[in-house]
Amino acid sequence: MRAECLVLFGATGDLAKKKLFPALYHMQLNNELDIPVVGVASTRWTQEEFKQNAVDAIRKAVKDVDENVLNALISSMRLVIGDYREPATFEELGIAVGNAALTVYYLAIAPDQFTAVTNGLANAGLASKARLVVEKPFGRDLESAKALNEALEQVVREDQIYRIDHYLGKESVEDLLVFRFANTLFEPVWNRRYISNIQITMFEKFGVEGRGRFYDGVGAMRDVLQNHLLQVLAMLTMEPPIDLSGESIQNEKVKLLSAIREVEPAEIVRGQYVGYLDEPGVAPDSDVETFTAMRLHIDNWRWAGVPIFLRTGKRMAETSLEAVVEFQQPPRLLFKPVEGHLSSPNVLRFRLGVGDGVDIQLQVKAPGSQMFTSPVDLSVEFSAAFGERQEAYERLLDAAIEGDHFRFTRIDAVLESWRILNTALKQPAALEPYESGSHGPTCADDLIADVGGWNPLHNAAFTEN
Repeated sequence: MRAECLVLFGATGDLAKKKLFPALYHMQLNNELDIPVVGVASTRWTQEEFKQNAVDAIRKAVKDVDENVLNALISSMRLVIGDYREPATFEELGIAVGNAALTVYYLAIAPDQFTAVTNGLANAGLASKARLVVEKPFGRDLESAKALNEALEQVVREDQIYRIDHYLGKESVEDLLVFRFANTLFEPVWNRRYISNIQITMFEKFGVEGRGRFYDGVGAMRDVLQNHLLQVLAMLTMEPPIDLSGESIQNEKVKLLSAIREVEPAEIVRGQYVGYLDEPGVAPDSDVETFTAMRLHIDNWRWAGVPIFLRTGKRMAETSLEAVVEFQQPPRLLFKPVEGHLSSPNVLRFRLGVGDGVDIQLQVKAPGSQMFTSPVDLSVEFSAAFGERQEAYERLLDAAIEGDHFRFTRIDAVLESWRILNTALKQPAALEPYESGSHGPTCADDLIADVGGWNPLHNAAFTEN
C-alpha cells in the first residue's frame, strides 16, 4: 500500500538539508511524489523560514532548478514545531497528517530520540498507521541494538520498520547482485577455488568537517564499517536469493553475515589522524578511531579460507570507494612480466562512488619479441554508458513510500553485524597515529602482507558520506 503522507523528524537538521530535500525535489520532478510533506523539529522557525531553508538546500544541490516543480514541492510542505517528549507535539502532528490512511515517519534524528518519538506516535494513536524509517547507526553495539529494537517493537511491528543504510540505495551497490547473478561468466569462479582475497575500501580525504561532537561519539567502526562496508561485503559474497523480494534478499544476507567469524582484536588496526584532538567538539583525550582496517573470515562452503579485508579512514591520501576481488594466480606461470614489474593476478574492481563502474584487469602480451606480459584494464564507467541515474535517498524515500523492504536492512542482519564486531568494540585495539594525506597506519599493511598487500586504489573519487 502506498503511503499518503511523509513526515520528516529532524526537518531542520543537516541530513534533511543535504540529502532529503534535494531527493524530494527529484521525486517531484519525476512525478514520484504526490503526497504532502510534514516536517517536525524543535527549532522555532516560521513556516516561511522552514520553506526557505528547503529552497536554499535544493538550489545548492540541483543545477537548473525547474521553478514550477520547486513551487509545487514547497507548497506541499509545512512544519510542526515542538519537543519530541511532549504530547502536544504529536497532537499537532496528528492534525497535520489528517486522514492519511498510512504515513511514513522518517527519523532523521539521533538514535537516543527514537524511543521518545515512537512512544509519542503510539500515545497519539498514530503508530498503527505508520511506517518508521530509522537512520544508522542502529545502536552502538550488540546489546544497545537489541534494547533499541525491543523499545521500537513495543509500539510497531518489524514489518513497519525500515532501517536505512543509504549504500543500499546506490545503483552501484545494487549492481553487485546483477553483475554476479546475471553473468554466467563470473558465477562459476566466484568461490574459494578461484578467488585469492577480497578488499573493500572507503577512504575520505577530508576530516570530520565540523561534525566533531557527533563523530567523537561514534568513530569509524560504527560510522562506516558496521553498516556500509559489511553491507557491500554481503552483496559481494551472499548466495543467490530465490527471488528479488525484500524477504529473500534479507534471508541470504543474514546467512552470510552469520557465517562471518567474530573478529579478534589482533586482526584489527585502529588509527587516529594527527590533529583530530584539535577538532572542535572532540574530547582532548579522545580514544575514538578515525581509521579502521580489519581481516575477516567467512566460515562457509563457498568462502572458507579466503581472507576478507575492510578498511575505512578520514584524512586519507585520496577519496575512494571500491571493492576489489583478486583471483588466484595460474598454477604454472609460463610467462614473465615486463622487466621492473611483478607478476600480478587478475583483478576485478567495482568502483562504487562517483565515477562508478567496473574494471577487469587482465594480462596481455607486451609488445616486443619476448613473451612478456603486461596488465591492462577493461573499464566501463556507468554514467557514460547510462547517463545520470537516481541518487540513493531518492530511491530509498520512494521505496519507503511504496512499502518495499528490498533496499533496507532487517533486524537480524543488523544484530549479526554487531556480533561480528562485538569483541573488537569491547576490547578495542590500541590507537595508532597516522599523518593526514597518508594511507593510514603502516601496521595496517601487516594485516594483508601474506596476500601481497593492498591493491592500489583507482583514481576515480567519490564525495558522499
